Amino acid sequence: MSDSIEIISWNVNGIRAVANKDALKWIDERDTDILCLQEIKALEDQIPQNLFDKKYLERYVNSADKKGYSGTATYTTLATGRTSTCPEIDLLNEGRIVETHFDDIVLFNVYFPNGQKDEDRLNYKMEFYDRFLAHCEALREDGKSIIICGDVNTAHKEIDLKNPKANSKTSGFLPIERAWIDKLLDNGYIDTFRYVNGDEIDRYSWWSYRFSARVKNVGWRIDYFFISEDLAENLEDAFILDYIEGSDHCPVGIRITI
Repeated sequence: MSDSIEIISWNVNGIRAVANKDALKWIDERDTDILCLQEIKALEDQIPQNLFDKKYLERYVNSADKKGYSGTATYTTLATGRTSTCPEIDLLNEGRIVETHFDDIVLFNVYFPNGQKDEDRLNYKMEFYDRFLAHCEALREDGKSIIICGDVNTAHKEIDLKNPKANSKTSGFLPIERAWIDKLLDNGYIDTFRYVNGDEIDRYSWWSYRFSARVKNVGWRIDYFFISEDLAENLEDAFILDYIEGSDHCPVGIRITI
């Protein structure tokens, strides 16, 4: 027997700040089975314990060593097997990955590095990308199916941001960064939003806080769900919840049969 489940991913840009705005209440009104949050900026004991009325069976938090920075958290109503924070990928202990196993499906909740600070940071981002893909491929060789969600910090195609030409030399839309997403797809992964929605335009998941960017919908699609191609027939829907506020990102999600 297989079940249809909903998985939501959201870069909350500070879980305590979002909780204080009551900007997480909408989750209690949805039938979301797995919730993946990025950039929580909190240690586990700083996260409100009864944050959701929905009774998530398990919670996995990976906080950065640096306080108030980065961090990921996965909430699930489904029982998990093995879990990991992937220290062999997240070399700087920035709390960037929660890996959870659901039988033969492995779900990655990832906050990929931003490369805009300087060249060293861009290099680290690209090395992180490569270590992560190698890890996923090793799991696939072991017979696992893969779901990847989170803030990838790169827009893939020109359709995925409002001003591609103006940002062609900006980290987040550099050729080397975009080429890694090409490589991911060439290795047998699917960009679920494009797979379901085709070339829909003006669909973004992040907007600058400056220049009324969100009101004008001057945004970037940098939050994704990728799945290994063996799960393509299981995919029922992929969506962007761009009406949900509380962060500079909005939630993205999929519905899939497992």
